[in-house]
Parts: sequence; C-alpha cells; structure tokens
Amino acid sequence: MYPLFINLALSATGSIILMILLLLVAGVIGYFTAWYYAKSIYTPIIKGLEEEKAELNNKILGLLEDISKLNGKVDKLNDEVVKLNGEVVKLNGEAVKAKEKIKKLEKEIAEKDKEIEDLRNTTKEN
Repeated sequence: MYPLFINLALSATGSIILMILLLLVAGVIGYFTAWYYAKSIYTPIIKGLEEEKAELNNKILGLLEDISKLNGKVDKLNDEVVKLNGEVVKLNGEAVKAKEKIKKLEKEIAEKDKEIEDLRNTTKEN
C-alpha cells in the first residue's frame, strides 16, 4: 500500500487531488474563522439594537396610554361644548324674548309720552 501512496503523491494527479483537498480545508477554515469573527463583532451591536427596540416599544406603550387619556379628555370637553351650546341656544331664546319685551315696553313708553304730550297740549289750550 505504501508504494501506491508514494506513487500517487509523486504523480501529477495525486498533486492535483492534494491541492484540491487543501483548498477545500482552507476554505472551510476561512469560512468558520469569518463566521466567528462576525459573530464576535455583531453580537454586541445586535444586543444594543434589541435593547433600543425594547425601550422604543415601552415608549410606544406610554404614548398609547397618553393618547387614550387625551381622547378621554377630548370626549369630556366635547360633552361640555354640547352642554354649553345648549345653554347658548337657551340664552339666545331668552334674549329674543327680552328684546321683544323691550320693544313692547318702548312702544308703551312712546304711547304714554304721546298721551302726556296730548295732555300738555290740552292743558295749554285751556
């Protein structure tokens, strides 16, 4: 068997097979070396990004709570606006009634002034 191995090692075919095997082993070693290097470099970066993602998710939850609180306040204020609009309509109706009453009283005053003027004119003529 040794003479066959020696013959294979000394032949061109044996040298080619040996070079291909050595290139494959070098490629495998290079691949795993690059993989471990990349893992050691990018693992802390990935952990930092995951922590940042967790912080941002917490901020999102806080903002969603703030939004729900603000929506509740907006609903309360909208209810208050509706209530105040009802009061405005009521007060406008009262204002219209008061204006009508004022006009009626002004007419009465004008009539009374006219009667007083007529009375003065009649007393002057007498």
